[in-house]
Amino acid sequence: MEQQDATAKLEPFQTLIGEWTIEMTHPMVEDTVVRGRATYEWLEGGRFLIQRAVNDHPDFPDSLCVIGVMEGENDLSMQYFDSRGVHRVYAIGFDGRELTLGRDTPSLAQRGSAKGSDDTARLSPASGNLTRTTRDTVTTSRSPTGGLPGATASAVRPRNESPH
Repeated sequence: MEQQDATAKLEPFQTLIGEWTIEMTHPMVEDTVVRGRATYEWLEGGRFLIQRAVNDHPDFPDSLCVIGVMEGENDLSMQYFDSRGVHRVYAIGFDGRELTLGRDTPSLAQRGSAKGSDDTARLSPASGNLTRTTRDTVTTSRSPTGGLPGATASAVRPRNESPH
């Protein structure tokens, strides 16, 4: 894929650039709000977006994601790495309002989405669910957090930061 095409597919992600706060709940830690931070920044050259997330709870992994069109591919994907040593590859899309994630492997299938607010200062779980399928079980939960099945999360950009 030509550089111009790959860069155009990433243009809507510009609204995510900056630091975001994260609040999420998870059945694993009932009655607890897990807080954290996520940052989005361009890798030099603008062909890849880097997302870093840090959670303030020891049971939830920190992560690094690289979003872009990988060599030999035509569609966007997200390479996910976390502090547990997990590496996953997701299909990803963002039209400036709705972020979608998905992956299908023989051992695990996941889907999720989050919608932006009118002022693009908040991403919240969309009406769709994240469905995680393993060899023996199917679990459905709301989550925009690719590595945390069962979590419900929202991300908020501090008021003093512009989306551009």
